[in-house]
Amino acid sequence: MQFAKKHYSIREAYWIFYRGVRSMKHLIGARKRAELSPEFVERIMLAVTEVNGCGACSYAHTKMALEAGMSSAEIRNILSGVLDDVPDSEVAAVLFAQHYADTRGNPTPESWHRLVDVYGKSAAEGILGAVRAIMVGNAHGIAWTALRGRLKGNPDPRSSVAYEVVMLLIVLAFLPMSVVHASISGVRRAPIVEFAR
Repeated sequence: MQFAKKHYSIREAYWIFYRGVRSMKHLIGARKRAELSPEFVERIMLAVTEVNGCGACSYAHTKMALEAGMSSAEIRNILSGVLDDVPDSEVAAVLFAQHYADTRGNPTPESWHRLVDVYGKSAAEGILGAVRAIMVGNAHGIAWTALRGRLKGNPDPRSSVAYEVVMLLIVLAFLPMSVVHASISGVRRAPIVEFAR
């Protein structure tokens, strides 16, 4: 069994949920406006999942990518970090997605501005929504994968039963809290992307 490349703290998980909720409307809007095709979204999600190493999300999004029309070879390559099959028009977004995951949700201002320059504000916010949505899945899926491995006799040495159970249960508290927090931020017109100081 392959272990996740990253584990997130409870504090990080809250911010992942908040940012995911905050950006969901942008993903939905970009899809409705046909700025992001199903294949494009799956490439983004597979790229983030590859960086984080979430087994549950790799399995689920491989299925979704196949259903969206992606080839097995392309999916395998993206899950190996190889972007040779990614259409040229989507490479900048996939690279941003990898960068976002690699920096634990703290992209550089330059990377964000480049994304906006390449795709325009609306599509860039949709791409950000896709990245943040899969980060929510990864934060939860990494714990789920670790717990499944533990129950099968192959525990992740960096994890514990307490961590796995808490990370699986926090969705019950974090989802309503993050919806309220994101709503307040929206009313206050807080920036959709904030950069580490």
